[in-house]
Amino acid sequence: MRTLWGELRVGYVWVEAVIRNPNTGKHVSVKALVDTGATLTVIPRRVFEELQLPLRGRRSVRTAKGYVELDECFGAIEVMGKSTETRMLVSDDLEFTLIGVTTLELLGLEVDPVTGRLRESATLLL
Repeated sequence: MRTLWGELRVGYVWVEAVIRNPNTGKHVSVKALVDTGATLTVIPRRVFEELQLPLRGRRSVRTAKGYVELDECFGAIEVMGKSTETRMLVSDDLEFTLIGVTTLELLGLEVDPVTGRLRESATLLL
């Protein structure tokens, strides 16, 4: 089912996003899966290399396959006209971008569980 902000497929939320190198302005448009079970955003290695994103080191992460070491880089992401700079992980296995909950919070977005679409969220300072 096509929606205004993305595509809903059996509980999956797909959105159009732009990944940008904040130092050069070079960018690519990608189709991204929103994953509220993931902490950080993960990009394919080809996007990292094409944009020449700044490498920040490596991070040990727990995946469905167990613990793996992934490169960590810095870039910008734009979804629904909202943009933020953030750390991202680089995957040799994923063919698509995966947007994690930390990035969603930085963007001021959340998944609406009723519609399965992204919506603006409140920023809390409680």
